[in-house]
Amino acid sequence: MDAVRVALLREVLAGTEWVQATRRFAGTLRGAVTPHGGGLLLVGSASYEPWHLAAHLDDEAAWSGLPELSPTLVRHRVPGGAPAHLAVGLGRLAAAGRGETLLVVTPQQPGADLLERVHDARRNGATVLALDGGDRDLHALAHDALAAPPPPPDGTDEAPADLDLDTVQHLVSAAAGENSLPAPRRHRRFRDRLARLADGLTAPPPPRW
Repeated sequence: MDAVRVALLREVLAGTEWVQATRRFAGTLRGAVTPHGGGLLLVGSASYEPWHLAAHLDDEAAWSGLPELSPTLVRHRVPGGAPAHLAVGLGRLAAAGRGETLLVVTPQQPGADLLERVHDARRNGATVLALDGGDRDLHALAHDALAAPPPPPDGTDEAPADLDLDTVQHLVSAAAGENSLPAPRRHRRFRDRLARLADGLTAPPPPRW
């Protein structure tokens, strides 16, 4: 989903909670990975691999100049001959610890095995985030979580049309790459002082009367 489609989707969702909610969660994600220089692990359930989110975060990392957003995709089953960046198995979660962020993304229940591994990662100091369908056990382990709306019953409009977990992932990844924070004022003052100093050093001497 490109920037234009994301902007259009935000217009459709204006007045709902979802624009703010996805930006808030994206801010949590970005705030978790940038102070530590990266270490973002992305994992789904046994039947759901968040390929698209991995690709979009990788793109946002490049476009925004924030390599910390580029994730390592952790897989439940690694086929033989997989390239190195696609050959990271669940054993990687056992090594997750302080300074790393584990983002769990799944529309289904994560399963007992994954929950146990997520619990161990949190206990070892990793920051755990969840983007899912609202599993209570997973949310209890997460430092922050965002649940996509369930499909509305037939004949109702309880949730915006086409707003599912995949769409929420697009909104989160786009917001994570947005550079909306202004530079700290002290840096601007330093640059201003440096510019004035440079101007003073390069200016011609004043005329002598």
